[in-house]
Amino acid sequence: MTTRSERMTLLAASDPAELDKHWKEFDRHPSLKWTRRPQVGAIAVRGRASRTGSLFELGEMTVTRCSVEVDGVRGYSYVAGRNKRHAALAAVFDALAESDGLNRSQIERILADLQAKLDRRRAGKIARANTSVVDLQE
Repeated sequence: MTTRSERMTLLAASDPAELDKHWKEFDRHPSLKWTRRPQVGAIAVRGRASRTGSLFELGEMTVTRCSVEVDGVRGYSYVAGRNKRHAALAAVFDALAESDGLNRSQIERILADLQAKLDRRRAGKIARANTSVVDLQE
Protein backbone atom coordinates (compact mmCIF):
# COMPACT_ATOMS: atom_id res chain seq x y z
CA MET A 1 0.00 0.00 0.00
CA THR A 2 1.61 3.24 -1.04
CA THR A 3 -0.88 5.98 -0.16
CA ARG A 4 -3.62 6.52 2.37
CA SER A 5 -6.11 6.99 -0.44
CA GLU A 6 -5.26 3.55 -1.87
CA ARG A 7 -5.54 2.00 1.58
CA MET A 8 -8.93 3.62 2.21
CA THR A 9 -10.11 2.35 -1.19
CA LEU A 10 -8.94 -1.17 -0.31
CA LEU A 11 -10.70 -1.10 3.08
CA ALA A 12 -13.93 0.20 1.51
CA ALA A 13 -13.84 -2.46 -1.23
CA SER A 14 -12.97 -5.34 1.11
CA ASP A 15 -15.49 -7.88 2.29
CA PRO A 16 -16.86 -6.72 5.67
CA ALA A 17 -16.68 -10.30 6.98
CA GLU A 18 -12.94 -10.33 6.23
CA LEU A 19 -12.42 -7.08 8.17
CA ASP A 20 -14.39 -8.54 11.07
CA LYS A 21 -12.31 -11.74 10.99
CA HIS A 22 -9.07 -9.76 11.11
CA TRP A 23 -10.39 -7.55 13.92
CA LYS A 24 -11.09 -10.65 16.02
CA GLU A 25 -7.47 -11.81 15.54
CA PHE A 26 -6.15 -9.02 17.78
CA ASP A 27 -5.11 -10.21 21.23
CA ARG A 28 -5.82 -6.81 22.72
CA HIS A 29 -8.00 -4.27 21.00
CA PRO A 30 -6.65 -0.73 21.09
CA SER A 31 -8.64 1.95 22.87
CA LEU A 32 -10.73 3.97 20.48
CA LYS A 33 -12.75 7.14 20.67
CA TRP A 34 -15.53 7.93 18.22
CA THR A 35 -15.04 11.26 16.50
CA ARG A 36 -17.93 10.50 14.15
CA ARG A 37 -20.01 7.38 14.74
CA PRO A 38 -21.03 5.57 11.53
CA GLN A 39 -23.58 7.72 9.68
CA VAL A 40 -25.61 6.72 6.64
CA GLY A 41 -26.10 9.38 3.99
CA ALA A 42 -26.14 9.97 0.27
CA ILE A 43 -23.73 11.49 -2.19
CA ALA A 44 -24.28 12.75 -5.71
CA VAL A 45 -22.64 10.61 -8.38
CA ARG A 46 -21.48 12.15 -11.62
CA GLY A 47 -20.70 10.35 -14.85
CA ARG A 48 -19.03 11.03 -18.18
CA ALA A 49 -19.76 9.28 -21.47
CA SER A 50 -16.73 7.82 -23.28
CA ARG A 51 -14.22 9.55 -20.98
CA THR A 52 -14.40 12.68 -23.10
CA GLY A 53 -18.04 13.72 -22.90
CA SER A 54 -19.52 16.31 -20.62
CA LEU A 55 -20.13 15.45 -16.99
CA PHE A 56 -23.72 14.65 -16.08
CA GLU A 57 -25.55 13.87 -12.86
CA LEU A 58 -25.94 10.09 -12.73
CA GLY A 59 -27.90 10.00 -9.48
CA GLU A 60 -27.33 9.42 -5.79
CA MET A 61 -25.56 6.66 -3.92
CA THR A 62 -25.93 5.58 -0.30
CA VAL A 63 -22.69 5.72 1.70
CA THR A 64 -21.73 5.27 5.34
CA ARG A 65 -18.96 7.39 6.81
CA CYS A 66 -17.11 7.10 10.08
CA SER A 67 -14.10 8.51 11.90
CA VAL A 68 -12.37 7.22 15.01
CA GLU A 69 -9.34 8.05 17.07
CA VAL A 70 -7.14 5.12 18.01
CA ASP A 71 -4.36 5.89 20.48
CA GLY A 72 -4.36 9.52 19.36
CA VAL A 73 -4.40 8.82 15.61
CA ARG A 74 -7.49 9.51 13.50
CA GLY A 75 -8.86 7.03 10.99
CA TYR A 76 -11.55 7.70 8.39
CA SER A 77 -13.78 5.68 6.11
CA TYR A 78 -16.46 6.06 3.46
CA VAL A 79 -18.06 2.82 2.30
CA ALA A 80 -20.80 2.16 -0.23
CA GLY A 81 -24.11 1.11 1.27
CA ARG A 82 -25.49 1.05 4.79
CA ASN A 83 -23.08 -1.28 6.62
CA LYS A 84 -22.13 0.66 9.76
CA ARG A 85 -19.86 -2.11 11.07
CA HIS A 86 -17.92 -2.10 7.78
CA ALA A 87 -17.44 1.68 8.02
CA ALA A 88 -16.33 1.47 11.66
CA LEU A 89 -13.81 -1.32 11.05
CA ALA A 90 -12.42 0.40 7.95
CA ALA A 91 -11.87 3.59 9.98
CA VAL A 92 -10.18 1.65 12.80
CA PHE A 93 -7.84 -0.16 10.40
CA ASP A 94 -7.05 3.15 8.69
CA ALA A 95 -6.08 4.66 12.05
CA LEU A 96 -4.00 1.61 12.99
CA ALA A 97 -2.17 1.79 9.65
CA GLU A 98 -1.42 5.49 10.23
CA SER A 99 -0.02 4.94 13.72
CA ASP A 100 3.46 3.84 14.65
CA GLY A 101 2.09 1.39 17.19
CA LEU A 102 3.13 -2.14 18.04
CA ASN A 103 0.60 -3.58 15.58
CA ARG A 104 2.47 -2.27 12.51
CA SER A 105 3.54 -5.65 11.12
CA GLN A 106 0.14 -7.15 11.87
CA ILE A 107 -1.64 -4.31 10.03
CA GLU A 108 0.68 -4.66 7.03
CA ARG A 109 -0.05 -8.41 6.93
CA ILE A 110 -3.80 -7.76 7.16
CA LEU A 111 -3.71 -5.18 4.36
CA ALA A 112 -1.68 -7.54 2.16
CA ASP A 113 -4.21 -10.32 2.79
CA LEU A 114 -7.15 -8.01 1.99
CA GLN A 115 -5.42 -6.87 -1.22
CA ALA A 116 -4.75 -10.46 -2.33
CA LYS A 117 -8.39 -11.43 -1.72
CA LEU A 118 -9.67 -8.37 -3.55
CA ASP A 119 -7.34 -9.12 -6.50
CA ARG A 120 -8.60 -12.72 -6.66
CA ARG A 121 -12.22 -11.55 -6.52
CA ARG A 122 -11.62 -9.06 -9.35
CA ALA A 123 -9.76 -11.65 -11.43
CA GLY A 124 -12.70 -14.02 -11.02
CA LYS A 125 -15.12 -11.35 -12.22
CA ILE A 126 -12.93 -10.60 -15.24
CA ALA A 127 -12.66 -14.30 -16.08
CA ARG A 128 -16.45 -14.71 -15.89
CA ALA A 129 -16.96 -11.64 -18.06
CA ASN A 130 -14.45 -12.91 -20.64
CA THR A 131 -16.48 -16.09 -21.14
CA SER A 132 -19.18 -14.02 -22.82
CA VAL A 133 -16.90 -11.93 -25.06
CA VAL A 134 -17.87 -12.09 -28.69
CA ASP A 135 -15.07 -11.78 -31.24
CA LEU A 136 -16.51 -9.99 -34.26
CA GLN A 137 -13.24 -10.16 -36.24
CA GLU A 138 -13.57 -13.80 -37.24
